[in-house]
Amino acid sequence: MSTQLRVPHADIAALAAIARERAATLSGPCVIALDGRSGAGKSTLAEQLAKELDACLVDGDAFFAGGVDVRRDSPEERAHACIDWRRQRPVLEALRAGREASYHGFDWDAFDGTLEAEPTILKPAAFVILEGVYAARPELEDLVDLRVMLTVSDVTRQARLVAREGSIGAWERQWHEAEDWYFGSAAPLSGFDVVVRNDDPG
Repeated sequence: MSTQLRVPHADIAALAAIARERAATLSGPCVIALDGRSGAGKSTLAEQLAKELDACLVDGDAFFAGGVDVRRDSPEERAHACIDWRRQRPVLEALRAGREASYHGFDWDAFDGTLEAEPTILKPAAFVILEGVYAARPELEDLVDLRVMLTVSDVTRQARLVAREGSIGAWERQWHEAEDWYFGSAAPLSGFDVVVRNDDPG
């Protein structure tokens, strides 16, 4: 049963305490999957938690593989295609083993499907946070020790998305539909260890 953790801006100390409790049962690094819909506040929470735990932070968006065009396939197919979990696996495997990891992230500035020329190098740490939509996907379940879901009201989330993106067009909507399928079928709320409710207006 999920621990219903309700905190304004996320009570980082409380969440870190849960992570440390889980880590105490492990013989190696503790891998945390921080999942949630677009606009929920995952990146901010992940950065704060990484600072608190002195954790290695893996940016899930760097593994985007969904293409730059509007797709015509189903939301389920888009959910499977959006993030390349096959490239995430060796990164998590290396960090779990206490080794340095590296990857070439999606070049969001170029936005033409290419990867960044310079690799991102990740140093091993006692805690590893994989942050992003699809972080808690079933294909990575064997590499994750703590599954955290960040939720927020749709009104707040939509306002954040418009502020961040400027507008929500067909390209963005196709991925929101994919998230609907993912959180409804592949990663329901009941499957998470911790649910953080991030509805604080401040």
